[in-house]
Amino acid sequence: MPKYLFQASYSREGVNGLLEVGGSAREKALRESVNSVDGSLEAFYYAFGEDDLIAIAELPDDAAATALSLRISAVGAVAVKTTVLLDPTVIDEAVKRGVSYSPPPGN
Repeated sequence: MPKYLFQASYSREGVNGLLEVGGSAREKALRESVNSVDGSLEAFYYAFGEDDLIAIAELPDDAAATALSLRISAVGAVAVKTTVLLDPTVIDEAVKRGVSYSPPPGN
């Protein structure tokens, strides 16, 4: 199953919710959401800096990742960035594929 990196930044509303229920409750809620799309939550961490939360989930497909991201973002408590994670074997396959490419004129 593909893996996805979710990076989230809390809004003021999201921080207030976190202060009310704590970090473990938010992890439980995300785990339940990931499970609801037949996925599994592999990692969940709070962070300092640009991102307040980093999670890695294994999900059935891009549609499941998109559904999860949209539903969470719609609440307005966090801004979510989703990245598809590629296994090294995917890169191995990619470099073996023949690709026809011509750079634009002037490059």
